[in-house]
Amino acid sequence: MKAKNFFSKEQQTSIVQAIANAERNTSGEIRVQVDDTCKGEVLDVAANHFKRLKMHKTELHNGVLFYISIDDRKFAIIGDKGIHEKVPENFWDSVRDSVLSHFKKQEFDIGLIKGIEMAGEKLGAFFPYQKNDTNELSNDISFNK
Repeated sequence: MKAKNFFSKEQQTSIVQAIANAERNTSGEIRVQVDDTCKGEVLDVAANHFKRLKMHKTELHNGVLFYISIDDRKFAIIGDKGIHEKVPENFWDSVRDSVLSHFKKQEFDIGLIKGIEMAGEKLGAFFPYQKNDTNELSNDISFNK
């Protein structure tokens, strides 16, 4: 199955809506990247997408990328340096564990939505929504680049 077709249109809409909802609680920016295959180490590939999507250019350096490689069954969560400067080392562990628990049951959309919701809550504690906040990055899912 190709990445672009991995989620139904309805699932894609739900994921994008989850991102919009999560970002209402934080100045952080959340994106999802879905690839067919992961050509390299998963964290390196996710980091390359992070830069390609210009997530490192947010004002507070508080972007989060959920990366999925379908064929390889690989997953990563990448956060920018602004997040790592403020959060404990195991900050993303509970998010990752929740997402993976759903992935193991083939509930990929539900897993991502739960992870996005949790990321929004966690980011809100360190990067609360500001009155003058603007959506710096698209909420759309990115596929294979």
